[in-house]
Amino acid sequence: MDNFVFQNRTKIVFGKDSVDNVGEETARIGGKILLVTGGGSVRPTGLLDKSVTMCERAGLTLEFLEGVEANPDVESVREGVNICRSKDVDALLAIGGGSVIDAAKAIALASQYEGDPWDLFGKKIKPESALPLGVVLTLSATGSEANGNTVISNRALGRKAAYYHPELYPRFSILDPTLTYSVPADQTAFGSIDILTHVYEQYFHTAKDTPLQDGIAESIIQTALRNTPVALDNPTDYTARANLMWGGALALNGLLSSGAKGDWACHIIGHELTARYGIAHGAVLGVLFPAWMKKIYPRDIDRFYQFAVNVWGVTPNTEEKEKVVLAGIEVIKKFYKEKLGVGVTLKDYGIDDKKFDLMAEAATGSGTLGGFAALSKEDVRDILLLAL
Repeated sequence: MDNFVFQNRTKIVFGKDSVDNVGEETARIGGKILLVTGGGSVRPTGLLDKSVTMCERAGLTLEFLEGVEANPDVESVREGVNICRSKDVDALLAIGGGSVIDAAKAIALASQYEGDPWDLFGKKIKPESALPLGVVLTLSATGSEANGNTVISNRALGRKAAYYHPELYPRFSILDPTLTYSVPADQTAFGSIDILTHVYEQYFHTAKDTPLQDGIAESIIQTALRNTPVALDNPTDYTARANLMWGGALALNGLLSSGAKGDWACHIIGHELTARYGIAHGAVLGVLFPAWMKKIYPRDIDRFYQFAVNVWGVTPNTEEKEKVVLAGIEVIKKFYKEKLGVGVTLKDYGIDDKKFDLMAEAATGSGTLGGFAALSKEDVRDILLLAL
């Protein structure tokens, strides 16, 4: 196990009707609030009106930024920053999924920076502070409710970039599983793949002797595998929704990476696909990770063998580890296709190889990509070809 520092300051308020605490919790972090939402169900389901009422009862003054898009664009961030500055906002409340939370995080930080918000992502500028942020989560997926990460797109440049700052951890996150009952089936499936892939990215690391990290990771994966089909069959199954919601937070709150640095190549490659084609983040990851495995497994066959046996239940056979690994890859693809009902190739989403060279170049830059297995531009192109 490697040396590490673990600190997570996000307060989690979990359970049925926990959204009733939104006014009280938000009042602890500010008085004049920018409420950030997407364009989905928060208004028709009554969640927005309920949250506004409770915030106003708590004596809060609200400004609004509605309609944040999936894979949020820097233009939405710029709009939010302008509101914060012109209205003297002192805190933010994000009500939505990962895209809304990421946009709110970027606004919270960029509002404390005099330049353009994209500078944070393009130039990696680090302001010293950010406005405090609270979250009401409506989709189990990205884990943004419990970490310091944000991912923003720049559609004008055809870019998508991630950013980390310790001030971006939400001060509180309300996780009410009942708020995910209305999530459509495809978003439930893609959200689950996002959770799973966050764990995969950290499961494949080079640290030695990490049975605790491995065991926690395997448990989170198996929890998602058991509960996602249940949630798809019965969207109002509280137990399934609760397990997915808590699993999503644990998958990317810093716990799994403590003492074992992960890989993250598939996420970076996936950002290139999402930026250019606009398909769902979870859809991209569901296609890319099996392809990455097929390309990389010879570099550490024992790790992939453990993954196939412990997570996916492939029958152990130490004499034919390669067959076990390859069988594990096929089991993953079969689960995604048959149990989750999603595509397993880039062709399923209408993507061909025309931009592979461009994406491989952008993903690797002037060096290599990946913490578990260093990928060259040629390696990335091979993975994209395997994903076809």
